[in-house]
This record gives sequence, structure tokens and C-alpha cells, in this order.
Amino acid sequence: MNNTYCVIMAGGIGSRFWPLSKSNMPKQFLDILGTGRTFIQQTYDRLIKICPNENFFVVTSVDYKELVMKQLPELKESQVLLEPLRRNTAPCIAYASYRIQKINPNANIIVAPSDHHIQQEGAFLQEIQKGLEFVAKNDALLTLGIRPNRPETGYGYIQIESDKAIGEVENLHKVKTFTEKPDLELAKIFIESGEFFWNSGIFIWSLHSIMKAFHANLNSVSELFAKGNKLYGTSDEIPFLNKTYSECQNISIDYGIMEKATNVYVLCSDFGWSDLGTWGSLYDNSNKDTQGNVVSGKNVMLYGSKDCIVNMPNEKLVVLHGLEGYIVVESEGTLLVCRKEDEQQIRQFVNDVRMNKGEQYI
Repeated sequence: MNNTYCVIMAGGIGSRFWPLSKSNMPKQFLDILGTGRTFIQQTYDRLIKICPNENFFVVTSVDYKELVMKQLPELKESQVLLEPLRRNTAPCIAYASYRIQKINPNANIIVAPSDHHIQQEGAFLQEIQKGLEFVAKNDALLTLGIRPNRPETGYGYIQIESDKAIGEVENLHKVKTFTEKPDLELAKIFIESGEFFWNSGIFIWSLHSIMKAFHANLNSVSELFAKGNKLYGTSDEIPFLNKTYSECQNISIDYGIMEKATNVYVLCSDFGWSDLGTWGSLYDNSNKDTQGNVVSGKNVMLYGSKDCIVNMPNEKLVVLHGLEGYIVVESEGTLLVCRKEDEQQIRQFVNDVRMNKGEQYI
């Protein structure tokens, strides 16, 4: 039996990519980069090289079941785990872990977000393989840390305990602290210290280790899902989940476990990673014209404009003049024009639109 399992987390709504990403079609199901494959398909394409198809699980919202089945027809319905409510990553991982426990208690698990961009697939897979070998032999919670190349304020950071690698595993370090998104001054200090790495949100551990960590650090969540041991995979699973998720706290795996546990390690990596969480990060990772513009759409005409990201339907003729550093996006009749430097306000725009104009625009 192959002990390698993969859990793809695909329940988010991607509100920072609004209006292209909407609640009925969030960004993990979009081909924003124009590659011919959506983010979730690319995630599967990468990981299928080291994990057998039958060992994949996708955890997503009950609303996105049909999207997952359509985009990943290789999976059976039983491999798509449906959450009735959004409760962040800790409940998502607990649910998947209890389902895997019924199948293979000796599993080693890769947990990956469904919407990240990785440029160097070969280097990424080498790090994953290295990580799997480590967690198979050690009681360890491992995350992939990314070597930062700029003082980024949109990512969380991981501080290593020592610059000396542990044992014989190259670039493996014990974690000292996790820090949420810092301001620019603090991010600069992090970069200069050489002790901090971006938190990729990609995890590797054995089933035994993550279950032990849940019991020790987030037992309230663990106990809720443990009650379903005899119900997983039966007709009683859905009503059980409806009740469980209504009672379960909303908490991330970082807050709930990784920041508390003492056996947390980071594999410091560099494989061209971005979480592509914002229009700005998409701009940074896209090819630009001579004026620094990133344009998607066959009928976009720019005059005296630079450093903009423009995403338009192919049938729409758009003429822009004199814009510098702007996001201009249209999708299904909704137009967003926003300065790139103010893109953190997009979530607020989405909330205001929901309140004042209705769910149909979200």
C-alpha cells in the first residue's frame, strides 16, 4: 500500500480577486494565468507525480462539489470532502485526517492550498519528497518555508531557531516563531536578519503526528470529529458534518496547532512560489509589456499608461489613457478600477457591494 496521501484545500472564495473571482466561481477554479489549466488542476497536476490518484482528497465547500468533479474528473465523489460551513484550515485538516485514518493509519500526508503558483515544479517535488522521507521517520510537523526576495507585507513569516540545519537534511530547521503579515518596516528587519522565511501554507506530516498534535493543542476540534469515526463514508456522514461544523470553532491550523506545538520544522526552499492572493501578486508574476503593463483581453488599447494590470473579456473594446499603477478588471458586467497600492481595500469593496447592491454581484 502506498502511504503517501494528498489533501488539497479548495474551500476559499478568493475575494481579493474580485470581480473575476466570485462566490460561484472562486479563483482556484479559474485559469487566471492563461495556461489552459485552472489553479486546482495545476495543483493536482504537480502532486499526481508523487501521490497516487486514489490517495487524493479535496476538501471544499458543498457549493463547489460540481466544480471540483468537473475540473478533476479523475477523482471519485468519495474523494471530494464537502464542508457545510467555512471554518478555516484546522477543521478542514481535521476532517480529512479522520477520513484518511479509516483507510490507512500509516499515512504520510501532504496538505496543499489549491490556488498557489509554483514556477519550478522539479525543485518543488524534490522538496516534497525530502519532506515525506523526514516525517515518515520523525514525529514532526513540517512546513515549507520560502526564501524571501523582498520585504513582502502580504505573507506570514517563519523564524528559524538556528541557521544550522538539523541532522543530514539540507535546509531543514526547527521553527522558533510564526509571525502574521508584518508592516513594511518589520518586513525589512525580517529580511535583513536572514532568520525569516515566507510561510507557504504547505504542510507535510504523518497521520500519527497530526492526530497527536490535534489532541494536544486543539482537542475541542479533535473531539468533535472523533465522534464521526463510525459514520465517515456512510449515509450518516452529511448530517454528522452539518452538526459538527455548526459547533466547531473557526480557526487556522497555524493558530490552532503550528504556533503551539514543539515539534514544528521548516524546510527552507526556493522554487518560485507565490500564493497569487492579490492582483498585485499576479502583476508581479506576469509578463509585462515595454511600459510595465500586464494585459489580458484581445481588444485593450493603452495610451500613456504604465505599470497597470488590465483584465478584460475578449469581446470588450477598452481604451485607457493616462493611467499609472492601476488595476482595471471587468467580469460579467462588473467593473473594478482601483490603484494597485490600495488593493487591500478590495475586500472592503466586496463587503460594501454585498450590503448595498446584493449577493448577485459577489
